[in-house]
Amino acid sequence: MIIQGDKKFIEAEFENEQEIEDVVIENAENFFGSSSIFLPKKLTKTRDGFGTIPDGFAIDLASRTWYVVEVELVHHSVWSHIAPQVAKQMIAVATPESRQILEEIVIQMFSESEDVKEKFKEEKIKEIDIRKVLAEILSKTPVIGMPIDRISQDLKEGAGTLRNDVRLWLVRKYIEFGAPENVSYEIPEEYRPVLDTTEEKEKPKSGIVYYDISLADLLEAGLLSLGDELVMTTNQEAVIRKNTKRLLQRKEA
Repeated sequence: MIIQGDKKFIEAEFENEQEIEDVVIENAENFFGSSSIFLPKKLTKTRDGFGTIPDGFAIDLASRTWYVVEVELVHHSVWSHIAPQVAKQMIAVATPESRQILEEIVIQMFSESEDVKEKFKEEKIKEIDIRKVLAEILSKTPVIGMPIDRISQDLKEGAGTLRNDVRLWLVRKYIEFGAPENVSYEIPEEYRPVLDTTEEKEKPKSGIVYYDISLADLLEAGLLSLGDELVMTTNQEAVIRKNTKRLLQRKEA
């Protein structure tokens, strides 16, 4: 419940998927970043090249990331509705033709919208480099961006099985008690998803963190010295030699 003066707002169900989709379109920057450009499906639904139309696309110029946006309601089945639909969309946008269509739409938006022009300017992207930058972004694997009213355990597990990174944002609806025509929505703060499988994949499974550091780096930093003996995880010992700066291995007796 939310209290505002003498008003009380209670959580309510979305009437349909379109309602939550409208919230996302009107507040796209709060989901995908202040430097993002949102392409609602109305811009792409009449174009050729898409076997299925997502609810939108978002291109974040700051992070050089792009999203295939699928707005959902939690009562839709993860396994019979959401997962198959997302899979079809990933196939549809994988073709160079589809990505070229998105690039052309953004170019058109740039020519018609001062707001879009300002976003490129803020990221110091010159007009002559726009196509190059867009091609670079769209050549990457898209993130599945999914605003949804609730996140079920099935959805969490399903998101983890997808090859694409998935980010889920929670959107809630509240209506005033006794005056249901007064509606408020709760959306994410600072673009933070509730679930981000990118972060999960980056966590080391064993709890051990690996660094790309060579033996020479450790010697130069003074963390190792000539003559130091090291014990390896393979049950071997090693000695650092001066003339080769390499490990002379010797098996344990």
